[in-house]
Amino acid sequence: MSEIALDELTEDWAAVKRIPDQTGLSRAVWITENQGYPHDCRVKVSRLRSGRGHWPDAVFVSVRPVCEEILSSSGRRELPTSDLAKVCRWIELNRDVIIEFWDGVITPDEAIARLQKLP
Repeated sequence: MSEIALDELTEDWAAVKRIPDQTGLSRAVWITENQGYPHDCRVKVSRLRSGRGHWPDAVFVSVRPVCEEILSSSGRRELPTSDLAKVCRWIELNRDVIIEFWDGVITPDEAIARLQKLP
């Protein structure tokens, strides 16, 4: 197994998945704890609308210093501008919780209880 594949499996294990009914978004989103990853805080967003989708196929969106899609090696954007804007509003609403979970300050259960749905 490659190092990248192992990182994806490890990060998947540390992820909390939230579906559209829980976030107000049209796509599933995952938040993770930092398990020593070389990148800063980010979430993953499903490429599929509906709440379906799989972690390895999801799009990275940075939490800090600014919310933006992290482009894949192809260099092309995966999320429509309107969906990214909504994801960024959700991240801003939940920024403290996402970062506290990333930093290991709160547990998955605490993060789930504190994450808010967009109005």
